[in-house]
Amino acid sequence: MARTSSIRLSGLLCSTALTLITASAALAEDDEVLSLDPIVVKQRDPIGNAADRATSIYVADAEIERAAMGDLKDLFAGIASVSVGGGIPIAQKIFVNGVDMLNLAVQVDGVSQNNRTFHHVSANAFDPGLMKSVRVDPGVAPADAGPRALAGRVVMETIDAEDILEDGETFGGQSRLSYSSNGNTAQGSLTLAGRSGGFEILGYAKRATGDNYEDGDGNEMSGSAANLSAGLLKFAYEGDQGDRIELSLQEVQDNEIRNFQPNFGASSRGFAPYNTRRRIASLRYESGNETGLWDPSATLGFSEINVDRPSDPFGDSTATSSNTYALTLQNDFHLSDSNTITAGVDYQVRESSVNATWTNGKTGEESKNLGIFAQARLEPTDRLSVSAGLRYDWQDFTGQDFAQSGTAFTGSTSGASGNLSLVYDLTDSLSLRAGYSNVFGGYDLEDNFLFYQAWDYSDLQSSRAKNIVVGADWQRGSWTLGGELFKTNIDNVRGVSGNAVVTNDFESKGFNIAATYGWDSGFARFTMNNSDVEFNGGPAESFFLVDSGTPIGKVLAFELQQEIAAMNLLVGGSVEAALSNDNGVYESYTQKQPGYGVLNLFAEYSPPSLDNLTIRAAVDNVFDKRYADRSTYGTEYTSSTITAFNEPGRNISVVATLKF
Repeated sequence: MARTSSIRLSGLLCSTALTLITASAALAEDDEVLSLDPIVVKQRDPIGNAADRATSIYVADAEIERAAMGDLKDLFAGIASVSVGGGIPIAQKIFVNGVDMLNLAVQVDGVSQNNRTFHHVSANAFDPGLMKSVRVDPGVAPADAGPRALAGRVVMETIDAEDILEDGETFGGQSRLSYSSNGNTAQGSLTLAGRSGGFEILGYAKRATGDNYEDGDGNEMSGSAANLSAGLLKFAYEGDQGDRIELSLQEVQDNEIRNFQPNFGASSRGFAPYNTRRRIASLRYESGNETGLWDPSATLGFSEINVDRPSDPFGDSTATSSNTYALTLQNDFHLSDSNTITAGVDYQVRESSVNATWTNGKTGEESKNLGIFAQARLEPTDRLSVSAGLRYDWQDFTGQDFAQSGTAFTGSTSGASGNLSLVYDLTDSLSLRAGYSNVFGGYDLEDNFLFYQAWDYSDLQSSRAKNIVVGADWQRGSWTLGGELFKTNIDNVRGVSGNAVVTNDFESKGFNIAATYGWDSGFARFTMNNSDVEFNGGPAESFFLVDSGTPIGKVLAFELQQEIAAMNLLVGGSVEAALSNDNGVYESYTQKQPGYGVLNLFAEYSPPSLDNLTIRAAVDNVFDKRYADRSTYGTEYTSSTITAFNEPGRNISVVATLKF
């Protein structure tokens, strides 16, 4: 089965919840139908058949579309290995196989994101309505993923003019309106795009407002009201030979009165205004060459997260900033149609700072990282694919100068990283895969809300991660089955004890399984993730696992969908569930993490007389279940210790999408 002419089987099931392989691929040929099959997305990836993509999670087009008026949790719904909890965007974190996204390289339009901010606020208000594609590379990441890809990476690309305009069109747009009953949340977005003579322009704006929602017991979840604004402006020029230069500017803001600790439920500490903002600027050049030894690309970018608490119940004011300045220069050496080497250099400056009434002016930390890398993606035979890479990083670190005395801690470190991925097609139906990486992490920046005293940096150590994954995938007819075992170890994870910087060791291990059955007009699919985490060689509760991972246990996702072509209707449903989990911590203030099961239903209708209009109605949490998502902070604590931030109870929503 030659890989150059067929879709690689490996990793498809464990990379994301798959839809049917045969029917949806055929449906993708219809421009009016969004593909629900991640295989179609993977085919668009120029290196989708590389061995290091074998475990990658490709979010399907239709899944992105359906999450357009939602949040990160909606974006990754149905993918058990990617957990998102927290109830509201600024409290949501991505956990991949139980590992916190702080240990993954996160990139938007090629620009690295510095997500090192307040531990009660993730600033992850990424707007799915902006997204063109989303991919997660869990565990083993390639050398060209950039620095600090300790446990993988997350890659997001925003929409272009070509995603809005049909062939031959020079101007067009799309608008969405939505309403959700639980929280009376109203949203609206507008996208306009134009192109002429190789030039492109796109503008996008979104606004969401609402009230606090209620959980399944009818309790109002304070601090949950929607108040979000998002925008994107993109300019591009593409030459006749395919070379492209693109400037992308985006901003997402979430400003609202939140619980004093926004990722907790109500507490005696009261409320405070939180003004959060993420800004990303990206300037990219791609040559467009897909053959030969000269195929350069360059990315220059800036990202910034501001989390400001102008006032709180104690009369304090806090303003924080987490910045990244990044430059990547690389070239793809095309040795043949199926053999390439990517080599280059990247440079990053990361900053974490705070200016608060409880500090003596502005203080913070900074790291500068220079890296060189090379990743070979080879196919020695028709059945064997190999991906191997090396990188070396040099890092300079400057610690905080709490008293602005000019005596801030400085240090330098360096280290090598390597990775190897193999995929072998044992038969035309069965594929085996394995991957390993050993990754230099360097010195991490600290939570900028913790810059409250002078620190002792004498025990600061460079972090390092080891990842291994072994899996198999099988496909025959309408059935696809897959599974994998994984293990991630991260040594010298940074922490704080009193006024001292300390290091800890973290481990996550477990398995993923998935199954899909498809027929001509629908599909059913199931995914399951089991992640067991350890901290310093033993079980740990959420408090100690902050910034490393979270106790997940066993989580499951099931989806069913049916097209009724005669009625222009698409109907379906999903179940998200978690089994009760005893993470091994036995204290008077802890409990088993409770299990839950939630049913969601939806229907989409496209009126025959208005083929550019789609109306989607959904009922989420049909049985009004009171629960906190498994990846929400502190679900193993008793209610007298911490009130977990529960997910919404039953919610009825309507979304209308009009293309023009």
